Amino acid sequence: MSNFKVKGNIVDIAHKNIFFGEVEVENGKIKSINNISEAKDEMHFILPGFIDSHVHIESSMLIPSEFARLAVTHGTVATISDPHEIANVCGMAGVEFMIENGKTVPFKFNFGAPSCVPATIFETAGAELNHNDVKALLERPEIKYLSEMMNFPGVLHQDEEVLKKIASAHELGKPVDGHAPGLRGDAVQQYIDAGISTDHECFTAEEALDKLQRGMKILIREGSAAKNFEALIDLLNDWPEMMMFCSDDKHPDSLVESHINALCARAVAKGIDLFNVLQAACINPILHYKLDVGALKIGDAADFILAEDLIDFKIHQTYIDGILLAENGKIQGDWVKQVEDQEAVNQFDCSFKIESDFVFPFSGQDEILAIEALDGQLITNRLSVKPKILNQNIVSDIENDVLKMVVVNRYHDAPVAVSFVKNFGLKYGAIASSVAHDSHNIIAVGADDKSICEAVNLIIKEKGGVVALGNGKEEVLALPVAGLMSNQNGYQVADCYTSIDQFAKDVGSTLQAPFMTLSFMALLVIPRLKLSDKGLFDGDEFRFV
Repeated sequence: MSNFKVKGNIVDIAHKNIFFGEVEVENGKIKSINNISEAKDEMHFILPGFIDSHVHIESSMLIPSEFARLAVTHGTVATISDPHEIANVCGMAGVEFMIENGKTVPFKFNFGAPSCVPATIFETAGAELNHNDVKALLERPEIKYLSEMMNFPGVLHQDEEVLKKIASAHELGKPVDGHAPGLRGDAVQQYIDAGISTDHECFTAEEALDKLQRGMKILIREGSAAKNFEALIDLLNDWPEMMMFCSDDKHPDSLVESHINALCARAVAKGIDLFNVLQAACINPILHYKLDVGALKIGDAADFILAEDLIDFKIHQTYIDGILLAENGKIQGDWVKQVEDQEAVNQFDCSFKIESDFVFPFSGQDEILAIEALDGQLITNRLSVKPKILNQNIVSDIENDVLKMVVVNRYHDAPVAVSFVKNFGLKYGAIASSVAHDSHNIIAVGADDKSICEAVNLIIKEKGGVVALGNGKEEVLALPVAGLMSNQNGYQVADCYTSIDQFAKDVGSTLQAPFMTLSFMALLVIPRLKLSDKGLFDGDEFRFV
C-alpha cells in the first residue's frame, strides 16, 4: 500500500471551514492534515467520500462488484445496502452471495439483515427468514443493521416475530431501519418507540417534519422511480444532523450518469448550506451506522475524493483505503475481477404460459378497479373505470390508457393474477420483468394478451430479465443472478438497459422509468392499490380487494 500526499482545498465539514492544505496518507490511513493557507482558486477540493445511506444494490441490475465499478466514478465510497431483494428470492444463500461478491472489490458495502422476508403473507416469495435467521445474520460483523422494517402493521400490533427481530438488533447494538410511508402522529410514535431510527419513505415535508421532531432520522430519497428530493430538501437547513441522502433503487443507466454527487449539486443549487449538504452526504451515515469509513480526519481510513468544484461536484479522483480507484470518470487499475463465469444463484421454476392464461372474463360489471401508476412515486391511486369488452372478456383499453397487467408466480405453477393499470401508455406490445418488489414474481403490462404472453415467456426462458416487445421486434436483458441482476460488465448492462428502456417508450410508455415503475406495481407495503401473484391488494386496509 503506497504512501503519498495530496494537496488541495480541504473541506473541514465539522468546523465549516475550507483551507488550502495537504493530506498525507500512510498505509491506507490519514497520517496528517496540514493547513497551509487560505483556500486557493483553481485547486481541487478534498472532502470525504459520499455514502448512499439506503440502497438495494439488486435494483441496479448489477452484482455488487459491478455496482462499485460505476459508483466510485461519482465519488461514492460506501453504501448502506439492504439485500432484501435477493433474500426474497434465495434466502440466506442470496445474502451470502451479496456479501462475498462485495468482498472481491475495495469498496465499502455495509449490508443489513433483511427484516421482512417475505415482505407480506399476501404474496409468494422464494424464501423466509425467521427471527433466528435474522439474529444469525446480525451476529456477523459484515452486517451493520437490521434492514427496513416494512411490516409497520406488525410493529404496531406487536407481532411476536417482528419484535424478536428488532430485539436482536438492539441486543447487538445495531440500528434498525424503518419503512413507514404516511405514518403520522401517535402511530409513528409507537413505531419509533419500538426502537426504529430512520425512514426513507416520506412523501411530504409535513410527514418528514413530524418524524424528525419525534427523533427519527430522515433519508432524502432520489432514485430512478421514487423521487422525494424536492419535497424534503428544504428541511436540511434546520435538521443537518438528522438527515441523509439515499437512492433506494437506482437503475444502471442513471448510475452511469451520477449518484449521491448529483444530490449534493442540486441541494447547493437550491441554496442549502454547503456544509449541511456534506454533513448529510458524507458524515451522518458514518455516525448513525458506526461505519468503518473515513471522514477525512487524522487516523481515519483514507476514503476521500477530489472534486473539481463544490457546485457541480464533478469528481476528479476517488480514494478508498488510500487506493486510487477512479480518476476523471474512469476506473483506475484492474481492481474489478471478471465475474461472467461466476455461478449465479437463482430460483425459477414455472412453466411457459399460453394466451388463455391471461384472460379476464366479463361478468356484467359496469366498472372495474384499476391501479393508477404515478410517475416518480411508489404510491398508486385506486380508480374505478369502465371496462372494454371483446368476445365476453375484459381487455386492454388502449384509447383510455387502461392496460391489462399480470403477475405470474415464478416459483411454481399457479393461476395468473390479472388486473388493470392506468398511465403506462403502451400503444402496442408489452413490457415484462422478473424484478417485481418484493417477491420478484414476473410482472407484465401490455396492449393485448398475445403480447403479454410472449413477454412473460421470454422472461421464463431466460429465468429472469426485463423484456420489451412490439411491432415485430423484441429486446431482452437477461438477469440470471436471482432473476434480478446481470453478471456482465456494468457499463454493458447500462447500455442494454438504456436501449430496452427507450424501446418501452417507443411502444408508447410515457413514464420516465417504465421498468422501475412496473417493478413497484406489486409492492404491497406501499399504498394504495397493488397486484400480487395472489390478486389485487388494498395497501391501505392491508387486505385483498
